[in-house]
Amino acid sequence: MANKYLLSLDGGGVRELATVTFLANLEKELGEPLYKKFDFFIGTSAGAITAMALSIAKMSGDNLLDLWSEETFERILDSSLWDSKLGLMQINPKYDGKGKEQVLTEYFGNLKLGDASGDLAIVSYDIEERKPLLLTSYGNGNISAIDAGHASSAAPIYYPTARVGNRYLIDGGIVANNPVLHGYAEVKKLYPNSHVKILSVGTGLNKRPLKGKASQKWGLIGWLMHDLFGLMLESSLDHEIATEIIGKDYIRVNSPLGKVNRRLDDNNKRNLNNIRKMGEAWWQEFGDSALDLLN
Repeated sequence: MANKYLLSLDGGGVRELATVTFLANLEKELGEPLYKKFDFFIGTSAGAITAMALSIAKMSGDNLLDLWSEETFERILDSSLWDSKLGLMQINPKYDGKGKEQVLTEYFGNLKLGDASGDLAIVSYDIEERKPLLLTSYGNGNISAIDAGHASSAAPIYYPTARVGNRYLIDGGIVANNPVLHGYAEVKKLYPNSHVKILSVGTGLNKRPLKGKASQKWGLIGWLMHDLFGLMLESSLDHEIATEIIGKDYIRVNSPLGKVNRRLDDNNKRNLNNIRKMGEAWWQEFGDSALDLLN
C-alpha cells in the first residue's frame, strides 16, 4: 500500500507567519523541498496561498518567509477604507483588495492550478449556491492561481467577494478553516488504496474566555466586538474527528495564541514578532514528530 503525504494548512490572516516559520524549519531538517515531499496540498484562505506557493510556485521555505514578510502584510492590508469613528458600523469591506491583487500577481503571474506539483485543493465558498467549493488542480486546472487566491481569502468584512468565472466566492474559513477532513476525503477519492499520512498546521487558538452573563445581552455588534468570527473559525471538531479516524498517521501543529493578538489583520511589528516566536515554539514542540511522520 503506497503512502500518500497530505499537507493541510488553516486560514488565519497574519498568523500565517507562524505556519511558514514552522514549515521553513521542517524543510531545512528534511533536506528536501516540501513540494517534492507532499503528494497533496490543501489550504484555506492564507493557508491556501501558502499551499499554492509550495505546490504551484514550488517555493522553498525561505521564499515562504519572504511571501509572508512584514512588507507583504503592509501591502495586502493596504490603508483601511474604514473610518475609525464608525468602527464596526461600516457599509463597505475594510480593504479594497488591490494590494492583495499586486502580491498575488507578483508571486504567481500566469500560473494556474493545473501547474501544481502533486495534487492541490483550495477551499472556498460559493455564496449563490450556498455551499463549500473546492477548487482543485485536477478538476479546475485552468483557474489562475491569482483567482483561486482571491476566492479562498475573500474574508467577509475584510475583503470584497471574489468573482471567478460566473461564480461569487468568499473565504473558505466560513465552512472549513481547518480543511484536514476535506483533504483526507479527496486523497481517499483519488487514491482509494493509499495509506494517508497527514501533517496539519493551524494558526493558533484564541482561548480567552468570553463573559457568559454579559453575552446574554449582546446583539450583532456585541458579538462582532467579541470575536464572533474567531468562534466560527476555531471549531476544533475537525481536529478531533481526524484524530479518531486517522490516529497515529496524523499530526496537528497548533497552540493557544499566548501573546499573539486574536485579530487577523494586526500587522504591527510586536505582534508579528510574537507570531514568529509561536511558529518557533511549534517547531520545538512538534518538529520531531513531524519528521518521524515524513521519514
